[in-house]
Amino acid sequence: MAPPGSGAQIRLADFTTCPRVLLTSSAALIVGAISTLAACALSWLITVITNLAFYQRWSTLPATPQGHHLGWWVIMVPVIGALIIGLMARFGSEKIRGHGIPEALEAILLGRSCIQLKVALLKPLSAAISIGTGGPFGAEGPVIMTGGALGSLFAQRFALSPAERKTLLVAGAAAGMTAIFATPVAAVLLAVELLLFEWKPRSFIPVVTAVSVAAVFRVALLGNGPVFSILAHAAASGMEMTCAALVGLLVGFGASLLTLLVYGFEDLFQKLPLHWMWWPAIGALIVGIGGVIEPRVLGVGYEAIHTLLRGEIVGSAVLALLLAKAFVWSAALGSGTSGGVLAPLLLIGSSLGAALAPWLPVGDASLWALVGMTAMMSGSMRCPFTAMIFAAELTSDYHLLPALMLGSVVSFGFNVLTMRRSILTEKLSRRGQHITCEYSIDPFELTRVQDVMDHQVPAIRADLSLREYEARIACGEDALNKRQATLLLDDENHLTGIITRGDVIRALQHPHAESLTLADIGTRRLVVAYPAEPLHAALARMLDHDIGRLPVVDPAAPARVLGYLGRAAILSARLRLHHEETVHSKAGT
Repeated sequence: MAPPGSGAQIRLADFTTCPRVLLTSSAALIVGAISTLAACALSWLITVITNLAFYQRWSTLPATPQGHHLGWWVIMVPVIGALIIGLMARFGSEKIRGHGIPEALEAILLGRSCIQLKVALLKPLSAAISIGTGGPFGAEGPVIMTGGALGSLFAQRFALSPAERKTLLVAGAAAGMTAIFATPVAAVLLAVELLLFEWKPRSFIPVVTAVSVAAVFRVALLGNGPVFSILAHAAASGMEMTCAALVGLLVGFGASLLTLLVYGFEDLFQKLPLHWMWWPAIGALIVGIGGVIEPRVLGVGYEAIHTLLRGEIVGSAVLALLLAKAFVWSAALGSGTSGGVLAPLLLIGSSLGAALAPWLPVGDASLWALVGMTAMMSGSMRCPFTAMIFAAELTSDYHLLPALMLGSVVSFGFNVLTMRRSILTEKLSRRGQHITCEYSIDPFELTRVQDVMDHQVPAIRADLSLREYEARIACGEDALNKRQATLLLDDENHLTGIITRGDVIRALQHPHAESLTLADIGTRRLVVAYPAEPLHAALARMLDHDIGRLPVVDPAAPARVLGYLGRAAILSARLRLHHEETVHSKAGT
């Protein structure tokens, strides 16, 4: 028999990342390049469809729906596009419905980070049709879903763990966002705040690798940023910071109303006596009518955002754009069609900020449009750091970062306190899937085995006969009455094995039970824990070996027993954290 714990080493470190991160990072290089190409292809396809739908020409030159000459016939363009999407969703894959990010979350949390090939093909195609025919959406959600699908498909070709597949899925999504917006830092933050559900080098390093590749490819394929070039503002004054907090609060309230409006429309569509395949066409009819009233609501709306950020839309025009975009986008999204949320949120947020500008004592419409855009993204999507860095990268207006941060966090705080879920997680909740978006250190990582182990070790002599042990159990004299397992010690109190209730029951049925000792029936090749190691490592060992308890031994002398670790001790670590978060008392009491 090998001595208990022989050859074991305790390797404590700040991080648990292993060299496999190099393999994942190498794969992320390829995923980043593929996702960038996919994003460029989607942008090209949207341009082609926009030219065909609104100008009846084959062209790859940039075009927007606003310059069309279709008159009232423009109402039919989004409807035709939506009918095609409804057919694709019904007979292709229902997963192409929606705006992309909740679907990526669902794949990560419930689908072991596996996405089907047909989803990777149909999602960008349906999004291109939706946006190209005037749908009031952005390309970023479908790009995130498509990039994630490509990362997942690539990972599925190799023997990777679900955690590694998740990393490559998120790497593809972040690379796609970088390719569309030229915002690499914000893309990484989006991955951390919304998609990874962890902050570990094993995932962070590959995501940064993919994003870096996308940033380089983006310059060669689509040009350099910023996407919305504006005159830089000076650093915010004290009064401007105060106003930024006020704008953040008001826009945060607007973000809550917008979320309610989107899902209010979804509830209305659910009540229709029609198959969901027809819902996008009804939503598109509202979009078409809105496009007649206010043409700038059609399509992605990047030009309108840029105009707002330059302070060139003021007065009643801002209010009309704000109300029209919010209404038609909510109706279209609630109908279940395909398209992203980010660009519409930017447009609605910048419109709301610009609408508030005349009522503020300092700053201009351009300043408050930028703060409003940031606050809307932060409050709606619950990603404050992503929002402020995203706005700064989109405009290269880095002097405003403190004001953007304040507006973003105030909006975020308002929504966290008043809304149970974000515009993204509400979609998952309606499918019966609840997620917690708070990141924290696992208490099992912070707690050491020695902090919770039982020092009163249930132990017995290994040379004791089975019949004598049975008699002791019957008399209630042995710790086995309270424990699932008992440690076996030799004459010098050295650990030699462990015996469980199951071992005893099986041995009593043995034809030679009379001659058996505990050493004969116990387990001698032991799995052990060490006092200084994290509780998480010991728990992982239990799960790997499908056992419920571990002897705790001295690493320098593996036969020397120091304690006993069972399920109750592990739960005590969780109970300690619960008390720290919920029990209120003065320090020292």
